[in-house]
Amino acid sequence: MKKLVSLFVVLLIASSFSYAQESKIVEAEFKVSGNCGMCKSRLEKVMKIKEVKFAKWDKTTKIMKVAYLSPDITVDSLKHRAAEVGHDTDKFKADDAVYAKLPKCCLYRDNPTTH
Repeated sequence: MKKLVSLFVVLLIASSFSYAQESKIVEAEFKVSGNCGMCKSRLEKVMKIKEVKFAKWDKTTKIMKVAYLSPDITVDSLKHRAAEVGHDTDKFKADDAVYAKLPKCCLYRDNPTTH
């Protein structure tokens, strides 16, 4: 019985180690429209999920830098998360109703120089 328990523990550890090796941290950058510090807070907050290890949006360059676990999540799914909270990306446009609810300072579409 003791050998069976030991074998089970070894198999459990080996399978978790194998899973950890399958997921790797990947870094990416992509453009996300926005204007201000409130946009920055909103965008970085929506990226706070267990698969994302790092997310930082620069309001000057409009670039989101992320480090995430692949293949657990994809860049497209992260871009979609940004669009869900009102921010356009190269691949996904935010819903007009969601965009309209953003604070006035965040309405980047209304000021073409701030995209």
